[in-house]
Amino acid sequence: MPNDTFQAHLPWVESQSPLPCVDSAWGADSEAPGLLAAGADLGVDRLLEAYANGIFPWFNPEQPVLWWSPDPRMVLKIADFKLHRSLRKTLARYSSHPFFELCFDRNFDLVIESCAQSPREGQSGTWIVPQMVDAYKALHRAGYAHSAETWLDGKLVAGLYFVCIGQAVFGESMFSSLRDGSKMALAALVNVCKNHHIQAIDCQQNTAHLASMGAQEMSRDAFLKWVKPALHLPSPDWRNIQVDWDVWRTAPNT
Repeated sequence: MPNDTFQAHLPWVESQSPLPCVDSAWGADSEAPGLLAAGADLGVDRLLEAYANGIFPWFNPEQPVLWWSPDPRMVLKIADFKLHRSLRKTLARYSSHPFFELCFDRNFDLVIESCAQSPREGQSGTWIVPQMVDAYKALHRAGYAHSAETWLDGKLVAGLYFVCIGQAVFGESMFSSLRDGSKMALAALVNVCKNHHIQAIDCQQNTAHLASMGAQEMSRDAFLKWVKPALHLPSPDWRNIQVDWDVWRTAPNT
């Protein structure tokens, strides 16, 4: 993330001001590709404005709120999801377990708190600072932030949280205390997206883990062309969703 010197050159967004146009984000050859602005709040309205325009917050505890819109963008198209043979076997093994369940929004607060304790791939610390945790809990209460959860023997063992506005889905972070637990949660999310004709899941930044699951980079312009119309489509009722195991039993191996 940028240091104080670089932050001094960023536009500062006041609470009543809109976020800058994404075209003004720092380019791929800069110190912090995709960095757009600093400041403002993390209220529900601000987060909805940000996601609707391909922008997300990401900052360290000692920094102000930083807003990002990278180009290219890492996106998992649902049709490109790779259900690897090993994950298929894991899903098949646990699907017959009497106390195993993949579900949504059973305990969003615990999911995001667990994610906050798990560093992102390639990083030593967490970016989910307490201010972010509080903001996304409020976004969940407003009906826009959700969790995909893996439960075993009555315990939450893995999960991820994401933002959904209409049929635009934005993945945020995941955690797991069970081998392949977060992959199973992601598979459940993909399962629901497929059944509800949701075309893609935003993954924000390129990582080897996401690439192995089928995510690829796309230009910011192409990303926004997907996001804008999807915002106005009906969202799934995430809390009452049932994962369709038959989809995975018949899907081709990869």
